[in-house]
Amino acid sequence: MTDFWDFNAWGAFLVLTILLMSLLIANIIKKAIPFMKNALLPTSVLAGVMLLIFDAIWTGCTGGSFFDITVGGNFLFGVGGGNKTLETITYHTLALGFIASTLKSSSTRISKKRLGEVVDTGVTTVATYLIQGIFGILITILAAWLLVPELFDFAAAGILLPFGFGQGTGQALNYGTIFEGQGFEGGASFGLSVAALGFLSASVGGVIHLNIVRRREKLGKSTRTDSILHSEEIEDIDEVPMQESIDKMTLQLCLIATGYAITFGIIVGLSALLPSMADIIYGFNFLFGVLAASLIKVIMKGLKKIHVIKEKYTNNFLLTRVSNFFFDVMVVAGIAAIDLKVLGRYWHILLVLGVVGLVVTYIYNKFVAKKLFPDYREEQFLMMYGMLTGTASTGIILLREADPDFKTPAADNMVFQNFPAIILGFPMMFIAKMAPGNEILVLGIIIVYFAALNIVLFRRTIFKRLYAKRASKEKTE
Repeated sequence: MTDFWDFNAWGAFLVLTILLMSLLIANIIKKAIPFMKNALLPTSVLAGVMLLIFDAIWTGCTGGSFFDITVGGNFLFGVGGGNKTLETITYHTLALGFIASTLKSSSTRISKKRLGEVVDTGVTTVATYLIQGIFGILITILAAWLLVPELFDFAAAGILLPFGFGQGTGQALNYGTIFEGQGFEGGASFGLSVAALGFLSASVGGVIHLNIVRRREKLGKSTRTDSILHSEEIEDIDEVPMQESIDKMTLQLCLIATGYAITFGIIVGLSALLPSMADIIYGFNFLFGVLAASLIKVIMKGLKKIHVIKEKYTNNFLLTRVSNFFFDVMVVAGIAAIDLKVLGRYWHILLVLGVVGLVVTYIYNKFVAKKLFPDYREEQFLMMYGMLTGTASTGIILLREADPDFKTPAADNMVFQNFPAIILGFPMMFIAKMAPGNEILVLGIIIVYFAALNIVLFRRTIFKRLYAKRASKEKTE
């Protein structure tokens, strides 16, 4: 029997309430203060930073973390304390957000030229992960050897840079936790700190770049306002009604929950088959979530084809709202879960990683956008830079400043690049786990892989004569 007066029955709900309240307060601050309103810092990041500052003040005054408050000998915010609950929320919302995004349907047909741009965007994404990994691991190898003796046994920490910058809070936590199990004390908080620096890099770098290009009169100020949504943007004709015997939002949540249940089954099954890889398999919850959601889409399509179900159950508008909710909660929970003691111990290394991550990501994506996307280079750059220092939503925030109505293909590139990026980025997931104790070997592998992807990316320039000959032949035919 559950004792409802036991704080363990309230802990997770209280933590979630604090996260949502912080998002509400952060949004009010952004709307009320002109400087914050003009800043490109996402509300979820501001909310997380606010909680982190509040926790620092609380710790300074009481000697213990706010999320580790105990009442009657029990933790107020769940078993093990609020920080464990925050990490759990971050872990699950990553996969739930991906499942919601994957369940969305698309009828867009991509031309051959556009397909090439989508593939190039996916290759650029993975190549950016790799260059972030190269510089990240170089920094911590040097730090371990020259500056910080306590990092000597974990010189591979820099491999967390692409997970924090390129893949965001959830993956930074996943791999930080894996590294904790391999001996890196504070690895989870280290990864979360890198992710927080990534969001700041997106904001700072994005603002600086926008000011530069506006002075050169390449971009005007965004005039986008929230427009009225038309009915066809909210639901298709062949969908179930918004309100029936079951609400359409409830249906979306049912499908997401089913997808996550399938995900859990896949994870448990693979872990039983490969027990030595259980930690990394559980870290791939988001990837298995994508596979589960794709399976659900195929099944639903098949059931509709044989008339078992008459109407389409998924709704893109609602699924977008749900995925955004999960990602907002993930970001604020991830930042709030940072252990301030880890920040104090490694602040100088984190600072260097953050600055180098910003500069390398900026320069590389600027170069790629200029060479491969000349027709919309600024829009492509802003989308890629924002996404590869924060999340997809950060990329959209920056893109809106240059392309308020999404007239360029940059936004579509972001959506469709996921498939090639997952395929090409998959090997890095395993390479990263090898890094502890094999830093130089892993660095060499990443460099070779980065070089190979750049040959693919700049194939039209490297093999210019071959492509010119092929184009001439197609024209003649």
